[in-house]
Amino acid sequence: MSYSFNEYADREMLIIALANRIAGELRGALARAERVTMAVPGGTSPGPVFDDLNDVELDWSRVDVMLTDERWVPEDHERSNTKLLRERLLTGKAAEARLLPMFLPCEEPEARLDELAEQIRPNLPLSVVLLGMGADMHTASLFPGADNLDEALSRNAPILMPMRAPGADEPRVTLTAPVLDGALSKHVLIFGDEKRAALENAKGKSPKDAPINAVLDGAEVHWAP
Repeated sequence: MSYSFNEYADREMLIIALANRIAGELRGALARAERVTMAVPGGTSPGPVFDDLNDVELDWSRVDVMLTDERWVPEDHERSNTKLLRERLLTGKAAEARLLPMFLPCEEPEARLDELAEQIRPNLPLSVVLLGMGADMHTASLFPGADNLDEALSRNAPILMPMRAPGADEPRVTLTAPVLDGALSKHVLIFGDEKRAALENAKGKSPKDAPINAVLDGAEVHWAP
């Protein structure tokens, strides 16, 4: 397994460079296809990248945007990643992009997972995926110790998997490893010494113990202190 490690002097430099890189990849993909799909994480780290990306000149009306994973909560919930996506990415010029949902109203994700997956299926493979990574080496909602991790890592995994993990306050739904790994361009965004140490610690581990390893091959890792 090999990946490119890009180190930046500070976070601002990383954010500018990564936003420009993703914009260039989207333009390239749009030159080859009528529509393209980008998947991005929630959380605080990618927010500044979204702030730069949403003002980029490209044909956003032909771009489908989705989350890599989502907490199973309504969009108006404070823990909704979809809410963050609308506020930080799907604004400005990028407001013309189409959002592919990762939540539909019901108590448990299993009840409507197939509906969500059928909306995503025609938009695969992903043109670009941006991923984060936790100190526990998880990515998306592929958590070590999660109930459906083995199935989500399988080569024959479905598009989406419900996921419940120790310490997670609510059920989640996540794109599975084959979908994430099958993206034409893969980027991993990490900040700080703890995350860099986690990336080093992942070396040689199985994806079950270090789920990030399921998507690292051929990826570009972007790190700043």
